[in-house]
Amino acid sequence: MGIEFKRSPRPTLGVEWEIALVDPETRDLAPRAAEILEIVAKNHPEVHLEREFLQNTVELVTGVCDTVPEAVAELSHDLDALKEAANSLGLRLWTSGSHPFSDFRENPVSEKGSYDEIIARTQYWGNQMLIWGIHVHVGISHEDRVWPIINALLTNYPHLLALSASSPAWDGLDTGYASNRTMLYQQLPTAGLPYQFQSWDEWCSYMADQDKSGVINHTGSMHFDIRPASKWGTIEVRVADSTSNLRELSAIVALTHCLVVHYDRMIDAGEELPSLQQWHVSENKWRAARYGLDAEIIISRDTDEAMVQDELRRLVAQLMPLANELGCARELELVLEILERGGGYERQRRVFKETGSWKAAVDLACDELNDLKALD
Repeated sequence: MGIEFKRSPRPTLGVEWEIALVDPETRDLAPRAAEILEIVAKNHPEVHLEREFLQNTVELVTGVCDTVPEAVAELSHDLDALKEAANSLGLRLWTSGSHPFSDFRENPVSEKGSYDEIIARTQYWGNQMLIWGIHVHVGISHEDRVWPIINALLTNYPHLLALSASSPAWDGLDTGYASNRTMLYQQLPTAGLPYQFQSWDEWCSYMADQDKSGVINHTGSMHFDIRPASKWGTIEVRVADSTSNLRELSAIVALTHCLVVHYDRMIDAGEELPSLQQWHVSENKWRAARYGLDAEIIISRDTDEAMVQDELRRLVAQLMPLANELGCARELELVLEILERGGGYERQRRVFKETGSWKAAVDLACDELNDLKALD
C-alpha cells in the first residue's frame, strides 16, 4: 500500500480550531451547529467552517498560509463571523479542552456516516468525546523527512500539551489532571501516540496492515496525536487542548511552526535529530496531562529531567532567531505570557475554587474568547 505524499515546496501553515456553542443561561452545550453553519454560509461565504463530530461544535479552518500572523488573522475574521451568527441565536461561543460538566449522553453526534460508524464501533468510550483541540499543519518538502521530524516533535510533546492544557474538570468533578482531554482521546482505538517509524515505507506498510485488518475501515486514517497528512503534504500536530482564546492559540501555532522548521533545517545541515525512547515519550505525555505547567519532564535518552516551564523558556530563546525569520517572533513570545498568566486549566480551577461552580469556569472561557484577542 503505497501512500502518495503531496510534497510542499515550503513550510506552509494551516490551522484547525474547534469551537463549541453554549447556552448563556445553563452554560451547557447547545446542539445548534447546523443553524450556525447555515447563517455563516449565507452572510459570510468566504469563511471556511466544517461540521464536527458533535452537533454543538464547528471547526474553523484556515486556508494555506505562509506565516502565523496570516493564519491567526484569518481565524480572527472567521471568529467574528461565528460570533455574529451565535449572537443572532442567543448563544455564546466557548472552547477549551473539555466541558467541565456537560453530560455526554445528552450531546448528539452530527449526521455523518463515518461518525455513526465510530460510535457503533467504540460504544461507551466513543460517546464520551466532549473534547476540543487545535490541529496545526506544517508543509514538508519530501516524505522521507516526515517521520524523522515527527519523532523529534515527540520530544516536545509535553511542552505543547502543558502550554495548552485546559481541561481539568469532567462531569462536574475536578479530575486532578491539567488535560483530561488527553486521557479521554487516547481511549479510541486509532488515537494516541504514534509509533516511531523509521521510514516512509515502514509507515506505508503499517497503514496497509491497518487497512487489511479493518482497523481503519470506518475512518480511512489513524488519529495519532502527530501524524502525516499526505493529502496536504503536511505534518499535522494534534497535541494541544483547544485554547479559550486566539492569543494563546497564536503561541501554540508559533511554537509548532518553529519546531517543525527547526527540525527540517537540522536535516538540511546533516545533524542528528533528537529522539526519546517510546516509554519516555509516553511518560512525558502523562506527566504533562497530569501536572500541566508544573510537570517535570524527561529531556534526554539518559533520562535527565527538567521542569517544563524552564524548558519552554529555553525553547523560546533558542527558536527566537528562526521566529524572526518566519515572521512570528511576537507570537512566540506569547509562550512566556502564558507562563505568567497561568495555564487555562489553572484559571478554570481557580475560578471554581472562588465560586464553587464550574459554570463560572465556562463563563471565564467565554469571556476570554472575547477579551484575549490576537496581536494587532
